[in-house]
Amino acid sequence: MTDSDSQPTTIEELEWAVWPSFALLAGIRLDLFTPLKDGPMSVEQLADKLGVEADKLKPLLCALAASGLLKAENGLFSNSSEANRFLVRGLATYRGGKHEVLLNNWQAGLRTAESIRTGAPQAKLDFAGASAAELETFYRSNHAQALRRGRELVATYDLSPHHTLLDVGGGSGGLAIAVTETHPHMQATVAELPTVTPITRRIVEEAGASGRVQVQSSDVINESPSGAFDAAVLSSFIQVISRDQARRALRNVGKVVNPGGAIYIRGDIVDDSGISPLGSVMRNLVYLNIYDQGQAYTEREHREWLKEAGFENFERNILPDGFSMVRAWKAK
Repeated sequence: MTDSDSQPTTIEELEWAVWPSFALLAGIRLDLFTPLKDGPMSVEQLADKLGVEADKLKPLLCALAASGLLKAENGLFSNSSEANRFLVRGLATYRGGKHEVLLNNWQAGLRTAESIRTGAPQAKLDFAGASAAELETFYRSNHAQALRRGRELVATYDLSPHHTLLDVGGGSGGLAIAVTETHPHMQATVAELPTVTPITRRIVEEAGASGRVQVQSSDVINESPSGAFDAAVLSSFIQVISRDQARRALRNVGKVVNPGGAIYIRGDIVDDSGISPLGSVMRNLVYLNIYDQGQAYTEREHREWLKEAGFENFERNILPDGFSMVRAWKAK
C-alpha cells in the first residue's frame, strides 16, 4: 500500500467538490453578477442592491471569488471576465436562465440510489402529464440554450449547401431560428408533439422567424414527418428515449432526408467503454433519475442505428463540455 492509498484523498475531494457549484447556483438565483457589471462594489453596496444582509452575503462572495467567478481586491468584489460575459442578465450570451434546470438536475441526482434500488426514476420528468403552462415555462426557460445550440451547429459545420432543415423535437424552435438567421436561404421545419407545437409557434412568431421556420405536429418515434429535407438535426433527443425508440425514430427521420443529405445528432454519447467522456458519464446519473429508459448511449449503438436508417460516413466530435456532435450522410 502506498502513502496515497492510506489517505481518503479522492473521497475528501469529492465530499467538497459540489460546493463551488452550489455557490454558482446561489449567485445566479440572487442575480448578483448583473449589478457587478458596472464595476467593483463593497459587500455593503452589493447587499443594498440585492436587498439582503451584508453579513449573509459575504461568505457567498468569498466562495465565488475562491472559485474564480469573482475577483476580490481591497475589500471590493467584481466580476471575472467570464462572469461578465455569461452571467450578466440581458446579454445574448447569458447562461443564467438555466438555473432552474440545474437545481432540478442536482435535486434529482440526490435520489440516484433510490432510483437504482426501485428500478424507477424517483424524480421523473412527466411531460405527458404536464399542464400547458408548465410546458411553456419549461421550453421558454430552455430557449436561450436552444439558440446557443443552433449557433454552435453553424460554427461546427458548413450548413450552407443545405436548403431545407428538419429540427426533430426542436422544442422552442431556438435551434432552427439560430441556424436560419445565419443561413437565410434555408427553410427549417420543427417537428414536435401536438402538445408542444402551439408553444413553438408562439416563440417562433415572437422571434419574427415565421417566414423561415415552420412547425409541424409529428411523433417521429411512431411516424415519419411530412416533407423532404436536405438535413435533419436531433439535439438532446436520443438520450431521452429507449434504445428501441431511438432506432425507430432514426429510421423515420432517415425516410425524409434526401439522398446525399446529412443528419446531425447533438447530445450525450459515451465511448464504448462507458466511462468517458466524463460529462456524459455523469449526466447519465441525471437521466436514470428523470427518465424511464433514456440514457447516454454508446458510439457503437449510434453507428449501428444510423447505418440501419440508411446513413454512412459517421463522424463524431466531442465538445469541451463532454457532449458529442455526430454527422452522417444519407446514402445516394
